[in-house]
Amino acid sequence: MSATVPKTMRALITQPEKKAVVKEVPVPSITDDEILVKVAAVAQNPTDWKFVEFVQNHGTICGCDWAGNVVQVGKNVTTYAVGDHAAGFHQGGSYTDRGAFAEYVKVEPDLAWKVPPGALSHEEAATMGCAFWTAVQALFHPTRLGLAEPPKKASGNEWIFIYGGSSSVGLYAVQLARIAGYKVVTVASPRNHEVLKSLGADAVFDYNDPDVIAKIKETTGDSLHVAFDTISVHDSQVLTVKTFAPGPGKLIVIQQPEEDAKKLNSKVTIQHTLIYTALGKELKLGNGYPALPDDRAHMAQFLTKVPGLVSSGAIKPNPIKLWEGGLEAIPDGLLYMKEGKVTGEKIVYRV
Repeated sequence: MSATVPKTMRALITQPEKKAVVKEVPVPSITDDEILVKVAAVAQNPTDWKFVEFVQNHGTICGCDWAGNVVQVGKNVTTYAVGDHAAGFHQGGSYTDRGAFAEYVKVEPDLAWKVPPGALSHEEAATMGCAFWTAVQALFHPTRLGLAEPPKKASGNEWIFIYGGSSSVGLYAVQLARIAGYKVVTVASPRNHEVLKSLGADAVFDYNDPDVIAKIKETTGDSLHVAFDTISVHDSQVLTVKTFAPGPGKLIVIQQPEEDAKKLNSKVTIQHTLIYTALGKELKLGNGYPALPDDRAHMAQFLTKVPGLVSSGAIKPNPIKLWEGGLEAIPDGLLYMKEGKVTGEKIVYRV
C-alpha cells in the first residue's frame, strides 16, 4: 500500500571541499521489508557537521534524525500503515539512498518507532534520534553499563554520574536513569541547573567549580561505580574518573577513551559506545566497525517501550530551537553548531 510518491526529492548532499548542498536525487526504493517516510522535520547533531568536514563521503545524504509520516509500506511489513507517524535515525553522510536531511527516508520498521497520536509534534519527535538512542545504549545495553532497564528499577539508593547533563544526550540520559530508579548527579552550566532538576536530576553542579569533585563525592557518599560522559573530551573523562569510589567501576564515553583518564584508576573500565552499531550494518568509519547484531536487537526491543514512555510523559523531548529555511538552511545551522553556540537545546528544521 502506498500514497503518491514522486520519482525525485530534494536532499542535502555531501560535496568536495567540506561542503553540502541541496540537490535533486532519486526517492529511495523500498524492499518488501521496509517503509518509506515523508519527512516532516529533522534534527541536527554534532556528527552531522563532522561527517561533512572530516569523513567526506562525497555524494551521500547528510543527516541522522528524522520524523514524518509513512507513505509506503513493504508487503511483508505488518507493524506500520500509510499515515502512521514515525521517527528514527540513520547514519548520515554514509549512503546515497538513506539519510535524514531529505524529503523521504526509507527504514526497516523495527528500527523506527511509532509516535502515538497527539503525543509529540514532528519537530519534537525528531529530537529523539541519535541523542536519545545513544543514552539508551550507554545506560542499558548489557555490554555497556547494563543498568536495570524499565520497567525494572534499581533499588533507589544507587547513584550514577552523568557528565554533561544539558547536552542533547545528557538530557535524555538523566530522564532514563531516573525512570530506571537511579539517583542522578550531573554537571552542567548553572543556567541549565533548574531544567535538569525538573527532569529528575537529584544533584546538579557547575563543572567549572574547583570543588566539584569533592561535592560529588560528598553527595553520593563516595559510592559512585557507574558513570556516563556525554561530552567525552580529555578534561571531562579525567574529572569523571576522579569522582569514582574505591573499587571497580565503569565509565561509558562517546569519544575514544583518553589515556590520561585510564591511567588515573586502573580499576575503572572506560568503554566507548557508538550508536550507529545499533543499525545492524558494518560501519565504514575510522578503522571500521563490524556489524553488531546484539546492538541492533537491543535497540529493536527497546523501541517497543518508547511509545509508552512518551505517552506517559516519562520522557520529554529536548528543548527545540526551530531554525527557519528548511533543507537549504541546514549548512548555516551546522556552522552555528560547529562554532559551539548550541547548548541545552536541539536545532530542528521543518522539511
